Amino acid sequence: MQPTLLDILPALVVIDLQKGIVDGPKAHPVEGIVAHAVALAESFRSLGLPVVLVNVAGGAPGRTDFDYGDDEEEDDDGTAQDWTELLPELDPRPSDLRVTKTNWGAFTNSALHARLQERGVTQVVLAGINTQIGVETTARTAYELGYNVVLVTDAMTSFDATAHDHSVTRIFPRLGQNTTTADLLAVLATRPA
Repeated sequence: MQPTLLDILPALVVIDLQKGIVDGPKAHPVEGIVAHAVALAESFRSLGLPVVLVNVAGGAPGRTDFDYGDDEEEDDDGTAQDWTELLPELDPRPSDLRVTKTNWGAFTNSALHARLQERGVTQVVLAGINTQIGVETTARTAYELGYNVVLVTDAMTSFDATAHDHSVTRIFPRLGQNTTTADLLAVLATRPA
């Protein structure tokens, strides 16, 4: 579905496309998800629209029952990896907003809402991994904060296809508007630079 309305000042929010999360089996090929997120980021940047790159480092305070990894941990072959590092394909720019979260959602215990409000952002466009965790939690909070929410469903995936499909078909239509990368890029292409 093509977005019928794109606000004057939307922000692209890319959730958890980082080395430690993209590894492992996913419901959809990660390369396609990353390519879509990169295309969206390039389009937003070319129009001078905000791009927010979110990574996760650790868990919520007091939670000790799940290991989110450290900044430096070892792969099975003994080589070090930076678990929290954003994928280089995202090509982070100085103009991008960066958020490191310790909760599921990008707004919780971060300055993201204040930083978007300072810029006059009224709409968030979401992409990333995992659909039913970081993306959905961020979408729910954005909705509660009064943002118009657009969910780019072919620019997100999960380790669990059933959970992904549930979010996309049952939850997201109640929070905002689902769209595809191609449809959103077509809308963005009609905007003056």
